[in-house]
Parts: sequence; C-alpha cells; structure tokens
Amino acid sequence: MTALWITNVRLEKGFICENEQITGTSTEICHLKIEDGKIAEISQVAPDSNENQLDAKQKLVLPSLRDMHIHIDKTYYGGPWKACTPITNGIFTRLEEEKELLPKLLPTAQERAEKMIELYLKNGHTHIRTHCNVDPVIGLKNLEATVNALKKYEDVLTYDIVAFPQHGLLRSGSVQLIRDAMKNGATLVGGVDPATVDRNIEKSLHTIFEIAAEHNKGVDIHLHDPNSLGAFTFERMADYTKEAGMAGRATISHGIALADLSGEALAEMAAILKEQEIDVTTTIPINRTTIPVPALDRYGIPVSVGHDSITDHWSPFGTGNTIQKLGTLAERFRMIDEYSLSSVLKFATGGITPLNKAGERVWPKVGDDATMMLVDAACSAEAIARRAPVESLFFKGNKVESKRTELNIINS
Repeated sequence: MTALWITNVRLEKGFICENEQITGTSTEICHLKIEDGKIAEISQVAPDSNENQLDAKQKLVLPSLRDMHIHIDKTYYGGPWKACTPITNGIFTRLEEEKELLPKLLPTAQERAEKMIELYLKNGHTHIRTHCNVDPVIGLKNLEATVNALKKYEDVLTYDIVAFPQHGLLRSGSVQLIRDAMKNGATLVGGVDPATVDRNIEKSLHTIFEIAAEHNKGVDIHLHDPNSLGAFTFERMADYTKEAGMAGRATISHGIALADLSGEALAEMAAILKEQEIDVTTTIPINRTTIPVPALDRYGIPVSVGHDSITDHWSPFGTGNTIQKLGTLAERFRMIDEYSLSSVLKFATGGITPLNKAGERVWPKVGDDATMMLVDAACSAEAIARRAPVESLFFKGNKVESKRTELNIINS
C-alpha cells in the first residue's frame, strides 16, 4: 500500500504552566506518515516533494469521536419536519405512538439511518453504538435496515448494535425476538427499566444476562428510574454482572438515579460499579438534574456521551455534533480552565486525549491507528469551548468521503 504523508498537522506538545497552574497548551507543526492504516512516522521534517501528500494546513489533529448512545433505526431525520406530541403518560405515551409510527417509518428506515451515519461522519465520528427496536410491533425489520445501513459504512467506521426491547423485554413478550436478534446482527443485549416498564427487576435482569451469556455478548440497559428505585436497580445489575462473569461488558445508559446520589452514597455506588467495570452513557440532559460526570470520572467510572436521538418522536433537538455536546458538558459543570476543558474530550473518544495530566503527549504515537479528525482550533480546550468545526476525518489512514450524492438536512 502506498504511504501517505499528512503534512502540516498541529499536534499538542504539552501544557503551559504559570504559577504552578496550567494556563495554556503548546503545539507544534508535524508531518504524519501513514502506512497500512497506521501512523508509521511523526516527523518535524517535511517529506520529499515526490511523496504522496495531503496538506492539513496546520489544523489541529484530534482522536475521532464515538457516539455511544443513539437510535438510528427510528428517526425523522432526512424527512419533513415534525415536532413531538405532548406527553400524557410518561414513557408509555411514546410506546403507544410507536405501534403506528414504526411501520410507517419502515420503508425509509435504511435510507434515514444512512443519512444519520453521514451526519456523524461529517461531525468526526468513527464509532457508533446504536440501539435498535426489537419488539412485536416491528419484529426484526428495523434491525435488518440498521444492519444493512451500517454494513455499507464498514470501511469508514466501527459500530455496536444493541437489540433493544423498547416496549419492555417482559412487558411486550420480546424474549425470543431478542434471542433471534442476537443471531441476526445485534452485538449487545439491551433492556429498559426492569422496574417501571417490565415490573419485575429480577426476572428482567436475569433474562437479559441469560441471553447475553448464551451469545457471549455484553449488555447495555436503559435505566431511567430515579432515586432509590434506580439505585437499587444499579446494584442488582452489578450483582448480575458479577454472577455472569461479565465485568467490563455492561453499560448503564442514562442512569438517571446517579443524579440523585451525592456524598457517601455516590461514592459507595461508584465503588459497586467500578468493581464490575460497568460504564455509563449520558446525553447530558439539561431538562433534569445531570448525572455527576466529573465525580464519576474521579471515581474511575468510564463515562461516554451520546445524542440518543436526532429529531424523532422522543425529541426534536439532536444535532449529531458531539463537540457541541462536550461543550455543553463543560458548561454544565463549570469546566472553564485549560486542563478541564481539554480533558472533556475523553468522554467522546473512549478515554483518549492527546496529553495526559502531566502534559506528556500520549496520542498520537507511532503504531496507532491513523483514525483521527482535523479541527479548526489551536488546541483541545479551544475546540471544546468554541465548538470547533471538523474539517476532515480519517479512518485507518483513509480520508472519509460521503457515500451519498447529497446529504439532506432536516427542515427546521
């Protein structure tokens, strides 16, 4: 494979300190040699003119992004504008809507999913974890559309597909459907509110983990229940994770009850989750108390952000712009100094930042996958604070281009 030089990239070099405080980030202009999808060389000497080159024009290179919670199978994106209807019965309002809505959306499900994937690529993502409805309303049809859409983009991103019993694993009698989904492209077993939706915490969790064990897959469970009910569900989920030997393979999505914990109670819960290496995803909601992301991070709980929806019957507000969402996270928790702003990046990169806390460059390194994005910013901190635009995206050394002739943005 012919080597490619990405020239004139801006790399973070270290932190600038004044009076024992980090006040800035130093950078340098380098040239990256890409071979076989890897970074083969990082040089400050420009390559010969006869080498294959792409000029980055001094844009900042950062790790590409990961959206760890989205539903690309049911969306209005790519179609005509439609706002949400008022909620009259909590989550069950939306579940009733889906009985009519999902069959109506099915003919365009793959096309709309592809348009969402294109939006994510445009915004610097090379990994998507999508939840996909599997229920008696739609069977495996949404899963088929989702698998087909993602397979089309396997050369530019990686992905997880969560078999998601949106209407309740037990409540809707979806157990066999979820088992079938695990044989037809799903990579994780999902669930939703074992207490308020399934009305049986033990049976719901037992079944989720049983299916996961049968297929040697992980789990990712929507948990919206607040306060002590939510906290108890976390504890039981951790117990089932331990019993199944699935440490490091379980995710709590949303985890609303974490926002109701503080002090010793939060520390104790974090210890329970950390023991089983359970990670958490959040949308950084601003219409309710946000889970304590910085505190969870200090306790060693991996936290990732996701958009959940990009204009659908649940919410009209998604953008697919994760840098923007990271900026919201920083604002919410008053992370305004150079180090705090730069550290926010890890919540969308699987924990990767260019510099470690000591200011040493830990990314990129020779041998790393050449999967990265170029942004119009002087450093990570500015990229987050100023919501820097993504200029280019690379996946294993190849520049990512659209697979569609057009990208239709929803009317607004």
